[in-house]
Amino acid sequence: MIKRLAGTVLVAAAAATLMAAPASASASTETTTAGAQLIRTKVYFGRCRDTCRIKVRVRNISYRTLYNVKLNARLRVNGRNVGTCYDYVGTIRSRGTRWAACTVRTRSLSQAYNNWLDGLARFRYSTYTYVSYRYYR
Repeated sequence: MIKRLAGTVLVAAAAATLMAAPASASASTETTTAGAQLIRTKVYFGRCRDTCRIKVRVRNISYRTLYNVKLNARLRVNGRNVGTCYDYVGTIRSRGTRWAACTVRTRSLSQAYNNWLDGLARFRYSTYTYVSYRYYR
């Protein structure tokens, strides 16, 4: 009985110590926490065979002007990364919309398309987009 009580006290003391350390650490990082996103994106595909055209509509949903807006897109075919592309969008005024487009041309995309033509695999493509921007308060 005393062994159990001593073990419980030690576990509780260790838990209290662990809980106290992150609380003080999070107080110092309050200024660097991420806020709400100011944009919404919608992806459209152009012709997607041995080359793939990715078009993205970037909407600014805030009342701030966004500067230095950039798009990175990663194309996946059948769950495998086959290429990436990049585009500079520019400045988007408040509540405005801009279009970005980039083209992926890689050997692995061409091989995936050739495998689909030969009937060896499917050709299901999807993309992951990342849009970065700056704004001033």
